[in-house]
Amino acid sequence: MEHPPDADVLGEFLISARSLDEYRAIFALTDTELRDRRILDCPGGAASFTAEASELGAYVTAADPIYARPSAELRALALAETDRASAWTRAHRDGYLWDWYGSPDRHHAMRAAAAAGFGTDITTNTHRYIAASLPSLPFADNSFDLVLSSHLLFSYADRLDAEFHVAALLELSRVASGETRLYPLVDNLGRPQDELLNRIRKQLRDKGIETSLRATEYEFHHGATSLLVLHAPGGR
Repeated sequence: MEHPPDADVLGEFLISARSLDEYRAIFALTDTELRDRRILDCPGGAASFTAEASELGAYVTAADPIYARPSAELRALALAETDRASAWTRAHRDGYLWDWYGSPDRHHAMRAAAAAGFGTDITTNTHRYIAASLPSLPFADNSFDLVLSSHLLFSYADRLDAEFHVAALLELSRVASGETRLYPLVDNLGRPQDELLNRIRKQLRDKGIETSLRATEYEFHHGATSLLVLHAPGGR
């Protein structure tokens, strides 16, 4: 996908490396939810969440089209993308709240550690990483107790339209026997997507999927303090 040289255009979809601690904060995850639960992380990117949560006793599957690439290539890509993400956030640092990370340097260090953890795990536990793309996933209905999705939908509202968002969320809900949690509800420049959010929630409700907004204590983009939660129909 080509983009003009613009400081406010992120370019290609960013492959982010986030840690278990970040996931805990972002998705308001409890210890109970990280033990003996089937969890889908989609898109999983280069996060170390799958590795770290699996060590706690969760049964985590990460899905992302990048997993079709060789493990050695993914290890290098994860580190390179971490540097690209760090450069982006530093260039737009006024658009971020740094309290949770402490500083841009600590943010980069945490992400680099997560990228390294991902690189190790995808080499030694390849079965946890499934090459798949929204809005069509190769999983049976109700395969997961909890589905997590971050920094794709809404983040890339400049290139993913409302129809894609609805199709993707319906698919995530299909494979979830419990909740689907989505974050953030702003684009990659931190701009609220309230109109898109309201349109999507209405369409999901029309299709039998109830949604709610839930507060999260994590805030990196200013004002991005809410999760979109999809509730499984009939409490399945």
